Amino acid sequence: MASSVAKVTEITCQSDKSFDHAIGKGIERACKTLKNVTSAWVQDQSMEIKDGKITSYRVHMKVTFVLKD
Repeated sequence: MASSVAKVTEITCQSDKSFDHAIGKGIERACKTLKNVTSAWVQDQSMEIKDGKITSYRVHMKVTFVLKD
């Protein structure tokens, strides 16, 4: 029976386009640094607002990756 050990790290990503864009940028960047990324969970979302308009979208995610043997 095979077993594995995973680690969870937290990242924050920001986009001026949308929450989806921020998530995509965050996952893309995490996969450049971390090997064996298997899942992510959006823990929190927020927006910055200036003069009544949304200026940026921010997501705080937990990213899971499997450690190599």
